[in-house]
Amino acid sequence: MAVCNLGCPFPSSFARKSTPFSRKRSSCRSTILCLGLNHSAKFRRDYTSVMIVPTGVGASIGGYAGDAIPVARTLSSVVDCLISHPNVLNAAMLYWPMPNTLYVEGYALDRFAEGLWALQPVHQNRVGLVLDAGIEEDLRLRHLQVADAARASLGLNVVEYVVTDTPLEVEMWVDPKGGQSTGRIRHPDSLLRAVRNLVNRSRVNAIAVVGRFPDEDIEETDDYRQGLGVDILAGVEAVISHLVVREFCIPCAHAPALSPPSLCPSLCPKSAAEELGYTFLPCVLAGLINAPQYLEMNSASLEKGCILASDVDSVILPIDACGGDGALAFARNKRTKPLIIAVEENVTVLDDTPDNLGIEAVKVANYWEAIGVVAAHKAGVNPHSLRRDGIKNLQGSSLKPANGYAVSTAKVVL
Repeated sequence: MAVCNLGCPFPSSFARKSTPFSRKRSSCRSTILCLGLNHSAKFRRDYTSVMIVPTGVGASIGGYAGDAIPVARTLSSVVDCLISHPNVLNAAMLYWPMPNTLYVEGYALDRFAEGLWALQPVHQNRVGLVLDAGIEEDLRLRHLQVADAARASLGLNVVEYVVTDTPLEVEMWVDPKGGQSTGRIRHPDSLLRAVRNLVNRSRVNAIAVVGRFPDEDIEETDDYRQGLGVDILAGVEAVISHLVVREFCIPCAHAPALSPPSLCPSLCPKSAAEELGYTFLPCVLAGLINAPQYLEMNSASLEKGCILASDVDSVILPIDACGGDGALAFARNKRTKPLIIAVEENVTVLDDTPDNLGIEAVKVANYWEAIGVVAAHKAGVNPHSLRRDGIKNLQGSSLKPANGYAVSTAKVVL
């Protein structure tokens, strides 16, 4: 309730007059004091949305250099809490801080969706940096300068770096059957030893990994730089971060170390963020600094104010990328199933559509519509009511059993 004080105090000259009927009217300047509603009072719980664009599947939006960030920025302005992953939020030298957005690695996001892990928001993490021993000296120095710049110019808490005892030897390829990029590292134990060293010695609770990637085949690189095809780096990047998160249960993200590309005069804007400098590390450090911690689901995680899978209200996915572990876990959650929104404009090399998987989903043409559906859902409005003839006549069901006797629905009043 707004309270307005419109009172006008009597002027002192009026009190001194001997007659109350003086023609001289003193000026009265009204003072207005309005006390508005206390908007901090909450009558609904926070609305939480998850945005997923799988890695290395050639997504039309989100398959390149941070080109899904505009969607995430817009969505974060509508919801109370947005949960997404590095493939959506990373843009090499570019990033965009969103205070209500949680940066969750893909393996952890799957475990969260399955109800096995909870997300604990933090103020900041202690970030450790792992550098592949296979990185050349000059390129290693470039990445260390990025870390120092992040500490000095952004105030990020990057506490220590370590070089692996053996080159990781990253290998990458495109799956000939599915068409998505994938790969492996030949020496995963070297990576795990480096991470364990940082965790035990420096008490880091988030890890940035920089692996030396082979300079890609020029034809595949040219396609990607023109906004076509699959990001050949992305699949094995996910393999690397999954390995660390699975072993240590802490946030992790990866940045590839590559030789600087030659100048391309006809570069696609979707790929341009990866052409700006010598490293992709800035966005990784910015994302990890306040990435939520991962806790196994138990009574302690409930007491620590964690976000649970049951808190998720909606999940937004590309139309044909609904078959991942996390997406299926959300879609098949019978108790607290979120609204699944499939975006038709965002296509990938996959064929995991809601129809093919038997998933109930709201299909929308593009992310404009998707965000409109989320806004309606958050407001408690049936999204179909926003469409012409979207609401049909209410249907009834018969309670008459097969034996011909009606079932009484009357309640006994005690």
